[in-house]
Amino acid sequence: MICWTIIAGNLASCGVVARQGEKLADLQKHEGSVGRFGRPTETEMLWAKAAWRYVENNTNPENGLVNGLDRYPVFSMSQVADYLAALAAARSFQLIDAREFDQRMSRLLKFLNTMELSENSVPARLYNAMTGKMVNQENQPGDIGWSAIEVGRLLTWMKIIGLRFPQYREYLDKAVLRWNFCQVVDDCGVMHAVSRGKDGRKRYQEGRLGYEQSAAAGFAAWGFDARRVWSSMRTETVSILGIPLEYDARDPRTTGAQAPVVTVPYVLLGMEYGWRYPGTEQRLDLHRYADRVYRVQEARHAEQGILTARTDYAIRKEPFHVIDAIYAAGFPWNTVDESGKRHEEMALVSTRAAFGMWALWPTPYADRLMRSVRQLYNPERGWYEGRFEKTGEVLESLSLETNAMVLETLLFKAYGQLHPENAAPGYFDRRTSDPFLPTKQCLPPERKMCAAP
Repeated sequence: MICWTIIAGNLASCGVVARQGEKLADLQKHEGSVGRFGRPTETEMLWAKAAWRYVENNTNPENGLVNGLDRYPVFSMSQVADYLAALAAARSFQLIDAREFDQRMSRLLKFLNTMELSENSVPARLYNAMTGKMVNQENQPGDIGWSAIEVGRLLTWMKIIGLRFPQYREYLDKAVLRWNFCQVVDDCGVMHAVSRGKDGRKRYQEGRLGYEQSAAAGFAAWGFDARRVWSSMRTETVSILGIPLEYDARDPRTTGAQAPVVTVPYVLLGMEYGWRYPGTEQRLDLHRYADRVYRVQEARHAEQGILTARTDYAIRKEPFHVIDAIYAAGFPWNTVDESGKRHEEMALVSTRAAFGMWALWPTPYADRLMRSVRQLYNPERGWYEGRFEKTGEVLESLSLETNAMVLETLLFKAYGQLHPENAAPGYFDRRTSDPFLPTKQCLPPERKMCAAP
C-alpha cells in the first residue's frame, strides 16, 4: 500500500492507514474467520523457533525420523502427524529453506511408503525412531496392533500437506493406498483398534467424544463416510459452574476405556476443519461443544481463581499417560490415568491446551492463560508441558506433541482453517475410481453407502 502525504503531520495517520491495510490483508488470508488472525509477531517467531528446536534436537540423522519424547527414540502415528504440522509451519515461517523442507519430506515419504504395517494392514501403534521398525511399549521389536484414532490423525495431516504442498501429494496418496482398512473403519466411519500382547489379540471399537470426531474427520477427508460418527454422538450433559457440558455417554466401567472431556481434540477440530465435517459447511454440534469446553474453564478461573487449561499428556514415568480432564469418571476437574486411578497432584495448566485456547478464543482469559505459559520454554530445547495447578512448578518434560502444537497454532493464526476445501482430485482419487483395480482393501469406492442415522 502506498500512502501519499505532503504535510509531515500526516505521517502518523499514514502509518495508521498502512497498519489497517496490513490487518485487513491478514484477515482476508485467514480462512474461516475463526479465532485470532495475523502474521507472527517478533515474539511469536521466538516461540516458533524454540518449538522447531525440539524437532532439530530430536531428528535421527540416519533416517530423518523424530522422537515423540525428548531424547527417547519412539513415536506414534499421531506424532508423525505432529511432525508434518511442524514441518508445514517451519517452512511457512521460513525457519527452514525449501531444500531442507524437501529433504525432510523426502525421508518421511520414504518411511511412509516402506514402513512395516501392523498385521500387513495399517501403521502400528509405535515405531523406533532409530530403526523405523515396529516396537512395543518397552521399545522392543514387536507388533502390538494399531490405533484407528492415531491413523485418523495421521490421515488429516497427510491430506493437508498433500493439498498445500502438491508436489508431495502423489507420494502421500501412494502411502495410503498400501493400507488395508477392512478391520479399521466400517461403512459408517466407526473406528476399531487392535491390541496384541500376552493375552492374545483383541479388536475393539475405539474413540470417545472429541478425539473420535477428530479422527473420523481424517478418514472423511480421504472419502470415507463418517457422517454418523459426527451426527449421532452418544452424549449426556452435566452442569459445571452453570454451564451445560456434553460428555461421552459410554460407561468406562463396561467399555474399559475412559471417556473424559479434555481440550485438545476440540482445538484440533477447530484449527484443522473449522469444526466442519470435511467437504461441507455443516458444523453440527461440535462448535457448540468446543465453546462450552472453553467457557467452563474460563468460568472456573472467574469463580475460583484457578487458571485452567486441561488436556491429556504423556510423561516418561508412572502413570505415563495422564488424563487431566475437565470432567471424567463422574467428577469435574478430575485427573486420572488409563485405569481411572486419581492423580490430583498432576493437574496441569497445559502449554498445549493454553496455546490452542489462545488461538481459537481471542478473549482476556485466553490472554491471561498465555501470560502464564509464554515463558515455559528453553530456546535451545523447546517448550515444556506446562505448570502444575497445585504448586506452580513447571513440568520440564518435552514432547513433540506440545512443540508441534505451538507451531500449529501460529500457522492457524496466520492462515486460518488448515484443511483446504474443494480440492481437485489427485492420484488417490483417480486410482480408487478405476473399476478394474482389484484392491480388496475396503477403500471408499469399495464400500456400501452408510445407512442414514
